[in-house]
Amino acid sequence: MLKQEYLKTDRSILDALPVRKTRSNKGTYGKVLCVAGSFNMAGAAYLCAWAAYRTGAGLVRILTPETNRVILQTLLPEALLTSFDPEAPDCGRIEEAFAWADTAAVGPGLGKERWAYELTRRALTQFQKPLVLDADGLNHLAEHRELLKDRKGELILTPHPGEFGRLTGQKIPEVTADIPGQAARFAAENRCICVLKDAPSAVGDKDGSCYVNTTGNNGMSTGGSGDVLTGIIAGLLAQKAPALEAARLGTWLHGRAGDLAAEKEGTYGLMARHLVEYLPEAMRGEKAE
Repeated sequence: MLKQEYLKTDRSILDALPVRKTRSNKGTYGKVLCVAGSFNMAGAAYLCAWAAYRTGAGLVRILTPETNRVILQTLLPEALLTSFDPEAPDCGRIEEAFAWADTAAVGPGLGKERWAYELTRRALTQFQKPLVLDADGLNHLAEHRELLKDRKGELILTPHPGEFGRLTGQKIPEVTADIPGQAARFAAENRCICVLKDAPSAVGDKDGSCYVNTTGNNGMSTGGSGDVLTGIIAGLLAQKAPALEAARLGTWLHGRAGDLAAEKEGTYGLMARHLVEYLPEAMRGEKAE
């Protein structure tokens, strides 16, 4: 049962869409760095980067192991790519990639190896621009909670109940008993924004307030859906949307794209790629100047 004091995110959140200018270029709409993918997990990087582009980001770059290079250049030729050898990462190239970015999305398909932890640690402690942390990024954070104390700059976490349970030491039934309350408390205690994904999802803010999302359906319970959400939020941040608005709007758009997809594809056949395909329709109402 939702508490009456929790606010809801509905279609009015479309007013928060970043303005598209008549006279503009790719630099106008920001640069997203997706730190994602590992051996046999190129798809997570692809979905995250593709969603960032489809949300309106001007440039998207993927930082990923060399094994993913050909796959990603084939699937998403629009994306820039910085690949590295996980056994001997080129620290200079990695530093340059982070310095290039206006915002970063870290974690989709990243894996639990030492190099993946080091990238997560570097993002949390040295990258001071807006950061979205998801998936394996959250799993590394769960094992090194001290990294939250070192964080400077806006931070949006996007855990599902299992990841949230690892972050907080709770069992999943404890988490799901009060999704909005859990998101609000965690966000306030850790001075971040927490998008706790469930049905419905909830966005907790630093001041302890919480917004319950009103879009989405059970067809979205499929692999890669979370990677798409991470990319959407990062794409909005790159366009200078404030962190709370990016989290609320991104969550609503993600669910709305899922609802539009379900109308055409059905909930049984809905896949993560459909969320990206229906995203432009979900964003109708965009503003221009």
